[in-house]
Amino acid sequence: MNTEERKLADVLHRITPEPPRRVTVEQVAYRLVSEPKLGQTRGRESAGPRPRRRGPLFSRALAPVLAAAAVVVIAGASAGIAVLANSHHNPPAAAGGPASSASSSASASFSPTQTASSAQQTTPATGLAGAPWGAELIGHQALVQGSLISADGSLYAIGNTSTLDRINPATGAVVASVAYNMPVWNPPVVVGNTVWMVSSYNGGNIVLQGYDARTLARTSSLLVPAIGGVSIGGQGVLTSGPDGDLYVAAGETVAVVNPAVPQEIHRIQVLAGKTSSVAVSPDGSKLYVGTGSSTSFRLVVFNLPSDTIANESTLPSGGAGGNLVATSGGVWGTTGSGHSEWVWFAPNGNLARAVQVGRGAGGGLSSFPSYSGGVVWVGGTGDVVCASPATGQVLATADIPADHGVAQYFASPVVSGGQAYSYYQTDASQQTGLARMTPPAACTGNVSS
Repeated sequence: MNTEERKLADVLHRITPEPPRRVTVEQVAYRLVSEPKLGQTRGRESAGPRPRRRGPLFSRALAPVLAAAAVVVIAGASAGIAVLANSHHNPPAAAGGPASSASSSASASFSPTQTASSAQQTTPATGLAGAPWGAELIGHQALVQGSLISADGSLYAIGNTSTLDRINPATGAVVASVAYNMPVWNPPVVVGNTVWMVSSYNGGNIVLQGYDARTLARTSSLLVPAIGGVSIGGQGVLTSGPDGDLYVAAGETVAVVNPAVPQEIHRIQVLAGKTSSVAVSPDGSKLYVGTGSSTSFRLVVFNLPSDTIANESTLPSGGAGGNLVATSGGVWGTTGSGHSEWVWFAPNGNLARAVQVGRGAGGGLSSFPSYSGGVVWVGGTGDVVCASPATGQVLATADIPADHGVAQYFASPVVSGGQAYSYYQTDASQQTGLARMTPPAACTGNVSS
């Protein structure tokens, strides 16, 4: 150890009584480029999400090369360090899958980060040749497919690097972010000034976490028991009703939660099996509950608030289903496999009358329904459509051209400030991020809903 290193060790010792641990810049650099990311799953065979292609990731084979380059950067920067913070008191959360237990997930705490100015994060819009409705790329962050939502002038999404992000739609910049590991596929659910997320979905326990809608600081946590254990095929297990209550697919029941307290206030028993997806009609009169496995999907429609069953039906295709979205005319959902996924609309919740909407997605990508701006949107790799929430009729369609022979992907758009936003990905040119588009007047929601 030379003289300068001894001086640095003395400074560290005076800051904290804990003896400093010797870590080389080579170790730091290698970890930066080889740290595992969020498990890329949204699965049917496990409690986590099944495999899906996200944004491009570095190959582990490149880790040594990138580490060597990082050593130069880190070593050069370290020469200018004069004061060290007590960062070892707040270590970063390890990336990976869901917490091993509900209690550990409930006790975990992360500090959100916010940018000083969204203007500093602005990226010039990049035009996408032939893209639907004049789409242009305004951000390059990788997002989990189907996780983008719009609420109160902000966009929210799950980042592909284990984060919950708030995005400024005017600039495409991430203005607040907090660590979040996704245990089951579910987009953010915003109620009032709180963003609700599922932080643990395992065995007999479910943990919900609430985050401040502006800062993403964690504000509340609630343990919800799953009677009979959670479904291994969960896809859209948390939603909200027009009264502001949360509905949770909790084993063989649906738990109703008052988020203002927060506490559970009611249970609805489902005799058809373990619940895997839930949705509530816009008027609060119907609860749609999906049950099933990787080879079958059954839909149970409950009258609210009596909790009586209105009807039950099974998906004719015999495939898995989920990701329910309720509108005035019925319910929307998904089916298929990673090679071909598509969205269906079931009038009044009758799966025997279900029809396909849009051309769907292939190649390991997903097609989801989203209800935003008064219409239902369906994206994928074939086309982007907007449809009537009352009848399921397609109002406008835009084809998605191939990028040098490779499919481009536009996830189902959401609306903010009169414009539509979608997650975009193409493997041909290795582009990914947030796309902004201007749909035709037919998609403005001036239809009966």
